[in-house]
Amino acid sequence: MFTPGMVVRVPIFKNLPEDTLCKISDVLEECYYQKGDYIIRQGARGDTFFIISKGQVRVTIRQPDTQEEKFIRTLGKGDFFGEKALQGDDLRTANIICDSPEGVTCLVIDRDTFNQLISNLDEIRNRYNDEGVSQRKKIWEEFREVKLSDLRVISTLGVGGFGRVELVQLAQDKSRSFALKQMKKAQIVETRQQQHIMSEKEIMSEANSDFIVKLYKTFKDRKYLYMLMESCLGGELWTILRDRGHFDDGTTRFYTACVVEAFDYLHSRNIIYRDLKPENLLLDVSGYVKLVDFGFAKKLQSGRKTWTFCGTPEYVAPEVILNRGHDISADYWSLGVLMFELLTGTPPFTGADPMRTYNIILKGIDAIEFPRNITRNASALIKKLCRDNPTERLGYQRGGISEIQKHKWFDGFYWEGLRNRSLPPPILPKVQSVVDTANFDDYPADPDGPPPDDLSGWDDDF
Repeated sequence: MFTPGMVVRVPIFKNLPEDTLCKISDVLEECYYQKGDYIIRQGARGDTFFIISKGQVRVTIRQPDTQEEKFIRTLGKGDFFGEKALQGDDLRTANIICDSPEGVTCLVIDRDTFNQLISNLDEIRNRYNDEGVSQRKKIWEEFREVKLSDLRVISTLGVGGFGRVELVQLAQDKSRSFALKQMKKAQIVETRQQQHIMSEKEIMSEANSDFIVKLYKTFKDRKYLYMLMESCLGGELWTILRDRGHFDDGTTRFYTACVVEAFDYLHSRNIIYRDLKPENLLLDVSGYVKLVDFGFAKKLQSGRKTWTFCGTPEYVAPEVILNRGHDISADYWSLGVLMFELLTGTPPFTGADPMRTYNIILKGIDAIEFPRNITRNASALIKKLCRDNPTERLGYQRGGISEIQKHKWFDGFYWEGLRNRSLPPPILPKVQSVVDTANFDDYPADPDGPPPDDLSGWDDDF
């Protein structure tokens, strides 16, 4: 298998970032040739580049005015040829002939695929020089003295796997409210989610985007971990979708654009989200959507993949199911699934149980019947996001996430107005006051009572 380490020998790849090299390794195709086969013929046109992974080849050049071929050299495993074809020079200058009795195996990439992956990566990577660091410092400073005992619980906003989210106010400040997520420590340990929780805290502590729920402070005691966050009193997007059945094209476009902005922020920092679904999109009082719940989010090393199986069954990408390793392209898959669900009321891949759902996902998006109300452009975008091959998904290729923003479905969409929040939202939630929870369902008290203490110390840095 081609690895980024092998690439140092290929001059054209020398200055590419490691994540690009990993992408190239994903799209290289394996080709086999028998002894005596001409892999490349001098004078022919070609747009493919080869790395030898097994066996050896003979390089010859045809002498002018004769049919005679002059032997130049032998190439073996790790050697490469045809690199000029990637740079646009498509006339072959030598013959490359398979010279091993057992044949030769090469890893091959063509010019179009290569150009799709190579972009002005510095432009994508360096677009954010983290203007948000000073703002984050201000937030931590403002809440530095706040203690858990200063918080008054108003009501419950939601119930999750590890505990509850309560609407709270500071005892001395009735002008605003917050969401307090409380998680049972013993249950986190029981389900071995310690690393996920610590990762969630770290990612949210640094995040500073208008499309991501802000974390203000964390607390802990013997039984719980707590995260004090911004309250989004417009409710879950899922609740609105449930009540309305489905959204029209324009409404779906607005909410999808909010998610694209959140993903742009995260992916530019090599953070994969992995839990997109309407339940994790909250409306603030202005009607804008924010991403919440970073329990599955993970900061990836540049160009690396992760193998943890996680996510909601209907939204899981095929490479996660097949345990092939995944990266930010799994988020683009889920974006296509979200679009479909917002436009129709149900996700495209649904089975009676998770295993059946996974089987339907593996059959691919082309096996799904699209209802009439999904426009041609929306359908085209969903299909480009839900490509089986992660490297072919829109958002993951040459232009990065801007390819999604430039898609026909977004023609005329006012991105700048979305970013500066001057674009009117499609649905303006009714919120009477900072403690109005009318947009949330009612939740009973926890029937299990308080959890046992956990004093093992795994959460010292929380």
